[in-house]
Amino acid sequence: MTTMLIVDDEKMIRQGLKAMIEREFPSMYSIALAGNGEEALELYRQEQRDIIITDIRMPVMDGFALLEALARLTAGGEGPAVVILSGYDDFEYAKNAIRHRVKDYLLKPIRRDELFEVLSRISGERQERESSARRQAQEARDFRRELRTARLRGLLMHQETAPAPEQLEELAALAVPFTLAVMAGYYADGTRMKPEEVRSLVERLAGPLEQRFLEVLADWEGKLVLVSGGKEQLQALPKLAEAKERKSLQIGVSRTAGHAGEFLACYEEACRALQYTFLSPQAGLMDVADTFTGRLIFPAPEAELRKLLNMLGTDRDKELRQLLGQIFHIDELPNLDLSYVEQTARSINERVLDEVFRVHGEASVEVLKQYRMAGNMYNYRHFHDYYRALEHLLLTINDYITGIRSAHTEHADMEKALRYIEENYARPLNMAMVSNHVSLSYSYFSEAFKVYTGESFVVYLKKVRIRHAKELLQGNTIKLNAVSEAVGFENSKQFARVFREMEGISPGEYRTKHLLEQSTSRLRDGQS
Repeated sequence: MTTMLIVDDEKMIRQGLKAMIEREFPSMYSIALAGNGEEALELYRQEQRDIIITDIRMPVMDGFALLEALARLTAGGEGPAVVILSGYDDFEYAKNAIRHRVKDYLLKPIRRDELFEVLSRISGERQERESSARRQAQEARDFRRELRTARLRGLLMHQETAPAPEQLEELAALAVPFTLAVMAGYYADGTRMKPEEVRSLVERLAGPLEQRFLEVLADWEGKLVLVSGGKEQLQALPKLAEAKERKSLQIGVSRTAGHAGEFLACYEEACRALQYTFLSPQAGLMDVADTFTGRLIFPAPEAELRKLLNMLGTDRDKELRQLLGQIFHIDELPNLDLSYVEQTARSINERVLDEVFRVHGEASVEVLKQYRMAGNMYNYRHFHDYYRALEHLLLTINDYITGIRSAHTEHADMEKALRYIEENYARPLNMAMVSNHVSLSYSYFSEAFKVYTGESFVVYLKKVRIRHAKELLQGNTIKLNAVSEAVGFENSKQFARVFREMEGISPGEYRTKHLLEQSTSRLRDGQS
């Protein structure tokens, strides 16, 4: 498993990135979190990480100071792959990132597709390095056989889409006809077994694997892959596991292939057959032939998903449960086409859950923890486990939205927040500070503030600062830099940009315009 460290001083950003990555790449990353560079450096000293995603601007130790410390710490060796996050599109930051040889430089707010593309590229580079080292070791022991095994493993890890013509000669030694099986194991409590535990279980049931099967491999997810001369020796394994080991073994089996060039197609068939055991709790072995016929598929439940989204935040729990059952066609579950279930689960994530968080802000840590699991149905052994978790998540979100709407009726907290902004606009101020001041959670406050003022916190704060800046600019005694500092902007460049954005002219033009209007007014008064 690839290890990762996410470093950001915003707690919700750290947790949100972690949930987003784990949902997109389940079981691929072990992720730790740090709130600043110093904390991250200490975690890295305790355990080196393969990937570090870090913000630039942080208290105690910023991102570039962290990178410099890591460079000294890993001098002479291979350091972690680094991805820089920043809320500022600043060329100096980009130059610094290049100097530190980071993998990429991403601007906040982070776009899912950009982040996933970077992680996929880093993962691909890492897999290539590992594959190269593995092939060298294999060639030193038994060149011909191990080269063939490396080619098969390369196909399983999707490094190649199909054997090239010149590779068929190397794969020809694979006896045909053959059947490919992909296996997953579970303990009695539903916990998924590690790949080496699955292999150990199968060896206890069937004997030494290298002697019983043509090839014994592991794919990129660590699943056990067996190449067998036939299906008979595979069919008894699930029942033996249940009877002798009190453990569950699930197997997906491909068709019987007639030549080595069908290896990758058989692997994909076996993987798909294994996924179909998700719909049938009693099915220990699923043949790919059973997934082709008699499967039901329905149109995308667009109207039902809109209805489900609209129900959240209402006192209609029973109807919500019934609608969820209709969306998934629970009564037809054993006969459903798995692609319908997968697409429906993705649609619920994108059209319902993601939309809730977009409209109502980041949820509580508990809700995000549930979303991290229920956001990928294959985090569960069977569909019914996923369904119960999703149902519970929806009911939790229902309560969460109800709480937000209740908070909106409490105007006193918002009035207190506005007074605090008016009194502290000249200080470095952010929404976390104000929400803490009025004792509301960050996510609740964000939504309640927008409802109460009609504007986001950032826009409202800009308007307050620009209003006070205009009062200072109406005199001719304070320099523009001093005005910028006096109303809380980080620098005069930012002040000028925001002023022009709000008023349509620069601060200097505003001052000149106001002084000219004053002079004209005094001249008129003198003439009269």
